[in-house]
Amino acid sequence: MEESMEEEEGGSYEAMMDDQNHNNWEAAVDGFRQPLPPPPHPSSIPASAREPPGGQLLAVPAVSVDRKGPKEGLPMGPPPPPEANGVIMMLKSCDAAAAVAKAAPAPTASSTININTSTSKFLMNVITIEDYKSTYWPKLDGAIDQLLTQSPGDYIPISYEQIYSCVYKCVCQQHSEQMYSDLIKKITNHLERVSKELQASPPDLYIERFNIALGQYMGALQSIVPLFIYMNKFYIETKLNRDLKDDLIKLFTEHVAEKHIYSLMPLLLEAQSTPFQVTPSTMANIVKGLYTLRPEWVQMAPTLFSKFIPNILPPAVESELSEYAAQDQKFQRELIQNGFTRGDQSRKRAGDELAYNSSSACASSRGYR
Repeated sequence: MEESMEEEEGGSYEAMMDDQNHNNWEAAVDGFRQPLPPPPHPSSIPASAREPPGGQLLAVPAVSVDRKGPKEGLPMGPPPPPEANGVIMMLKSCDAAAAVAKAAPAPTASSTININTSTSKFLMNVITIEDYKSTYWPKLDGAIDQLLTQSPGDYIPISYEQIYSCVYKCVCQQHSEQMYSDLIKKITNHLERVSKELQASPPDLYIERFNIALGQYMGALQSIVPLFIYMNKFYIETKLNRDLKDDLIKLFTEHVAEKHIYSLMPLLLEAQSTPFQVTPSTMANIVKGLYTLRPEWVQMAPTLFSKFIPNILPPAVESELSEYAAQDQKFQRELIQNGFTRGDQSRKRAGDELAYNSSSACASSRGYR
């Protein structure tokens, strides 16, 4: 009985507190629902009471609401209407922030990060034009000198990896134009010296020295062009629409071959008429080299070029077979006049074969015994 009375008293107390909270919440909501008074007209506010530019936003007093919230079924009131000049007040706040920023003292030199020039250059791997002239091009210059003056088969103690790395770095640092100009100037000066040496050569050594100069230069190009392949790909081919190897061959044509072709060709024709005056390998190298430099020079001596380069002369026709036979007979007579007779060579080969066969027969007979 007592327990039931205590339960009724507890329940009535909770109900009473619930009703009281409900009444307090409704009063708060009624106050919240009341519309805010309209803002006074600016003209009715005295000048001294007006808010200066950059003032703070108007603060709206918050309404304390019980955490228990409204009871179910009770509608919430509409949110307060936004103030008409809220955007203006926001702009004023922004102006105030800007004014504060302007009024703030500028950062001093001690507060900024001071990066040393040499340190920044090291971090960025910058190669200046002074670095190129003092460090990178001298390495390339020395390697080119060795490649241009080497003899076939010689060992050159240079690091191709180091030279290629120098070219790569210079191209990446936008020094391709300067490097190409220096390379052309370097090789041009070398070829001018070669041309002067050939002009001072006596006639009996002229052909051989021209052959050495031509072979040495073409052999050097086989190493120089690959070393500068990165410059060739990203500067010469893309911006100049040319090829490095073609440009370097053209240099030899202009500074050496063109200056000596009219002195060289008569000597080649004279050597052709005299068998073995010039070795066949030397003659073949020069003729093929001249054809590589400028194919138009074939017209100066088509017969000479046709002996070493196929399809120079027009194709043979049946009506000219007798002329071909006459040319062969003339060549054989010239050989006989110079001491190369067909009979002597035949008898020599026959004697060698006879001696070899007799010795082989004796050896085989002894083995069977």
